[in-house]
Amino acid sequence: MKIKGIHHIAILTDNYEKSKHFYTEILGFGIIRETYREQRQSYKLDLSVNDQYLIELFSFPDFRQRASFPEAKGLRHLALSVENIEAAVEELKSKAVSVEEIRVDEITGKKFCFFYDPNDQPLELYEL
Repeated sequence: MKIKGIHHIAILTDNYEKSKHFYTEILGFGIIRETYREQRQSYKLDLSVNDQYLIELFSFPDFRQRASFPEAKGLRHLALSVENIEAAVEELKSKAVSVEEIRVDEITGKKFCFFYDPNDQPLELYEL
């Protein structure tokens, strides 16, 4: 088997409208399609970055919080690449998103920082 790449990332939410606003209006992801699945009472929102399919945002009536700290098993965070981290941080702050301090990766020398989506999913900005 040869893996060709990552197809998508699935994110669950308990507040669909708030998460939809965050990913589309705050982060600027494009909407590919929005589907309401009656039998699951769940929305599925397919999102893209630079016209590339990237995220499936799901709402479920039985959403359960997953432990994130300390170092829980499973997906730790989603990292998004940006060309200018200072400008990206200022844009997020202008949209009332709380962003942690910019740090420098001791291995690559690149700048990065963390922030959180409406479900407290850790997100990282990583400068190219």
